[in-house]
Amino acid sequence: MNQTPSLPRDAQSILELAARSMFDLFANASEGMILVDRQARVVWINDQYKRFLPALGFEREEDFVGHPVSQVVQNTQMHQVLESGKPILIDLLTNRAGTFVVSRIPIRDDSGGVIGALGIVLFDHAETTLQPLIEKFSLLQRDLDDARRELASQRMLQGGKRQSKYTFASFIGMSPAAVEVKRQARRAAQSSSPVLLLGETGTGKDLLAHAIHAASARAAGPFISVNIAAVPDTLLEAEFFGVAPGAFTGADRKGREGKFRLAHGGTLFLDEIGDMPLVLQSKLLRALQEGEIEPLGSNKLIPFDARVIAATSRDLSRLVRDGGFREDLFYRLNVLPIRVPPLRERRGDIAALLEALGDDVSLRNGVPPPELSPQALAMLEAQPWRGNIRELRNVLEQAAMRSDSSRLGVAQIDAVLRDSGTQPLEIAMPAVSTIPVIAGQVNPDASAASPAPSLSTQVKAVEASAIQVALERYRGNKAAAARALGISRATLYNRLKMTEY
Repeated sequence: MNQTPSLPRDAQSILELAARSMFDLFANASEGMILVDRQARVVWINDQYKRFLPALGFEREEDFVGHPVSQVVQNTQMHQVLESGKPILIDLLTNRAGTFVVSRIPIRDDSGGVIGALGIVLFDHAETTLQPLIEKFSLLQRDLDDARRELASQRMLQGGKRQSKYTFASFIGMSPAAVEVKRQARRAAQSSSPVLLLGETGTGKDLLAHAIHAASARAAGPFISVNIAAVPDTLLEAEFFGVAPGAFTGADRKGREGKFRLAHGGTLFLDEIGDMPLVLQSKLLRALQEGEIEPLGSNKLIPFDARVIAATSRDLSRLVRDGGFREDLFYRLNVLPIRVPPLRERRGDIAALLEALGDDVSLRNGVPPPELSPQALAMLEAQPWRGNIRELRNVLEQAAMRSDSSRLGVAQIDAVLRDSGTQPLEIAMPAVSTIPVIAGQVNPDASAASPAPSLSTQVKAVEASAIQVALERYRGNKAAAARALGISRATLYNRLKMTEY
């Protein structure tokens, strides 16, 4: 059997020192290091890595070290390194703690066998040079995950189970307010604690509840929704807790399962929780605390396992102060509160929302997607939208159905708003002819001795001014400005570079 010739003692010592120096260098210079054994159990982490533990869901180091790496680090590829014996030198890892640039290196014994693997966090989110790449990857990964969950939900629907209809990709908007609410909702999806969605009617609380379920560990389970405001008070208890067989005259011989039992293993969404009668609030609190329900007409307690998401458009804090809502139930539900912003706080999302709503209107009614003039879009963006996205959709659909053309202008939008009792807020959109005179434009009062600027100079000046007006009108939103100007975003970017605006 051939063996690799052994190195001279001095060379062997240098190699060992080099290996130790490299390890110390990575341990001190990296953002974190983790070591797993041949069975993929975590056996060591360095001090830098410990700062990730709270984000990964661990308060103590002993709850992390000693456990299989796949159970404590989401999306880990350590198993692949252990099985293949090949390093993964540069990779992007996304988990609850964030998105990181990592390396994974197999560790071998003297005979060359793999006895473990070393994971090194090279850069975290604070690394500014890689941040754009990390953010792009993170967004793409999230969209891919959302798409996968949506496909999985469709497959489950074919099996007859009630599933969520929406994912986070369905919550349209890139305004700061929209991005923040999606960030909070994604974090809530990683927990099993109750979520309380607060916000005006029509802001998308129902959609977010579906999305949280779809992104949670319960995504394969049922999503059961009950609108408390839509169910008569006398039927609510049966709706929640079910009815035992033959509980009263006319009751189903087989009994009836309540929403809690139907949601077993999944999520129960309690919409308009602020409208729940006081007499039923105590029974709901007891069910949430004990994890058990008692169907009407039965003295048998039935356990259930459902994650609760509640939503309301009412001020629960004020209801508690006024005695209309139990304080103990409020604290039970208000573990992960998320405020869903009204549409007037995210006006920059209105153009994208109108595009998505227009496509839906087109599919539902078999008509071409409505196209809005810049002035009509400006008018819609200026409204207060008391009914939020639900009202925006209603106005768009009414205007599209009333018009003989797919092109909608100010007149059509104005008519729908006035018919609904809204006094439209108008925004003046300056035409090119009203653009202020700027350097380089023709001035009829100028001295005849001054040479007239060339036609190309005048065109560029007018173009630069039009771009400036559009960008100011749409508060720097280049996509909306390009749409209003009737040019592509690529053309707008080229013009901005040429004019150095």
